[in-house]
Amino acid sequence: MRRALCCAGRLRKSLLMRILAPLLAFTLGSTAALAGGVEVVRLLPEYMPAASFVRVSEYFNGKENTRGATILRTQPASREGFYFNLRAKTDTAIELAWVELQIITPTSPEPRIESFAISLPRGSHLIRFGLTGTDWPDPNARPVAWKLRLLAADGAELATEQSYLWSKPDAPVAKQAE
Repeated sequence: MRRALCCAGRLRKSLLMRILAPLLAFTLGSTAALAGGVEVVRLLPEYMPAASFVRVSEYFNGKENTRGATILRTQPASREGFYFNLRAKTDTAIELAWVELQIITPTSPEPRIESFAISLPRGSHLIRFGLTGTDWPDPNARPVAWKLRLLAADGAELATEQSYLWSKPDAPVAKQAE
């Protein structure tokens, strides 16, 4: 930190640091969901074509190269679909956990629930889970709202993230004139 001497000879923080320090603390504190030792570093929902998953090594050995990520699909035979790319960080390895995705699609107002069993290694790890094949047929469609929860084997919530519209309150009902 840069400090300047004030008239009395005491050190004082520069104006820039006085402004940036609280903003930085607020930003870092609000971007990560930390519960049970699991931190959601980043969550990026996006449509991914099948070509996004093809690597040169696959032509030689016939196996999908995940580059160390965990990839889970609702229809494992199909790679193309809408994915939630989650980077999670944990202090200790978790042998069994569940990813629960609740999603409202443009075709149905009722939430669809998908669950995937995963194991989380110690440190930072990328998990891609997707609605693939006929579960997400339109590349131009986007979810209306979604909520993602990481759950321990006993059902305890480790972390949660959700879209803005998931928690948006219902519109107030106008009173009818009598």
